[in-house]
Amino acid sequence: MASSAVALDDVPSVDIMTELLRRFKCSSKPDKRLVLIGPPGSGKGTQSPIIKEDYCLCHLATGDMLRAAVAAKTPLGVKAKEAMEKGELVSDDLVVGIIDEAMKKPSCEKGFILDGFPRTEVQAQKLDEMLQKQGTKIDKVLNFAIDDSILEERITGRWIHPSSGRTYHTKFAPAKVPGVDDVTGEPLIQRKDDTPAVLKSRLEAFHKQTEPVIHYYAKKGVLAELHAEKPPKDVTVEVQKALSS
Repeated sequence: MASSAVALDDVPSVDIMTELLRRFKCSSKPDKRLVLIGPPGSGKGTQSPIIKEDYCLCHLATGDMLRAAVAAKTPLGVKAKEAMEKGELVSDDLVVGIIDEAMKKPSCEKGFILDGFPRTEVQAQKLDEMLQKQGTKIDKVLNFAIDDSILEERITGRWIHPSSGRTYHTKFAPAKVPGVDDVTGEPLIQRKDDTPAVLKSRLEAFHKQTEPVIHYYAKKGVLAELHAEKPPKDVTVEVQKALSS
């Protein structure tokens, strides 16, 4: 206990007050358990930090959670690592277990945003079963609906500053100097996934696997369709309407 007290002594008062005010503001927010569904480039990454901030939720990206569980050597993380080392897919039950574990963190007290899971109807069912045991359920599923041709233009023009995660786009949000980060002047890179060939196969996989998930949640009456081809600010307005209903 002493060590955490010492650690807090080293935190500037303004930071502690800011965090206290944030938590106080969050205490009046409604709990939300959300799933974001959409193909790569549909804008989930743009909207999720805004939703997270507005509703004081934690953001659960399955890839990040798996890596964190493996690094922390949790029992589930050890099992996941074994599967990965054998070149196997991590089982749905294991991923749901890791999500279950992550939800117990204080940052998830008001709820969560799930991104990248469920990708299949079976995963959606397993997620529902796990939440049912906790006495909760998914409140809303935001479907970032967008035409494939728009995605190609969006994605193949995307450039990233690796160390900060800042993203640019040759058409929609160009860097001041092409190929160079505005803040640091360091070179931008294009991710391997952001090429037309890779995008085509990712979109095919998305349509095949995830369309049934959209129907699954539609039947449950929790699906909200967003017009993800609109400018980000307009999509934010649609998200806020969907989450206030």
